[in-house]
Amino acid sequence: MAVAAARTAQELTVGPPMSECPLPDPSVVVRSVTGPIGGVRKAFLNVREAAEYLGLSPHTLYVWRHRRQGPPSFRMGPRGRVMYRLEELNAWVHTQEQADSRCNSALSPVNAAAQSRFDSTASA
Repeated sequence: MAVAAARTAQELTVGPPMSECPLPDPSVVVRSVTGPIGGVRKAFLNVREAAEYLGLSPHTLYVWRHRRQGPPSFRMGPRGRVMYRLEELNAWVHTQEQADSRCNSALSPVNAAAQSRFDSTASA
């Protein structure tokens, strides 16, 4: 019992400190994507390539597209293949990082002002 009480707040912290959460520039490519010709960077990715780029399964991207969630996509060509712009994928990842309170100190509940459970100015 005394051992549990001796733990410091640092030991109980979950996740990396705010200073360790990188917020990359959306114009910078995090992973390199090369086309069939050696070092040529592709501007558009199909579902399989976009899933690999994001570290997701293609099924996840299909579900997100059906629910109108996830990164923006569009249909290209006469067969209507689903494609993703590389710049849009990077911008979407950046937006997701900004919305995460672990990487955005402005959204962290630790930094929020204390809230009262009841309004002391209200009369009964």
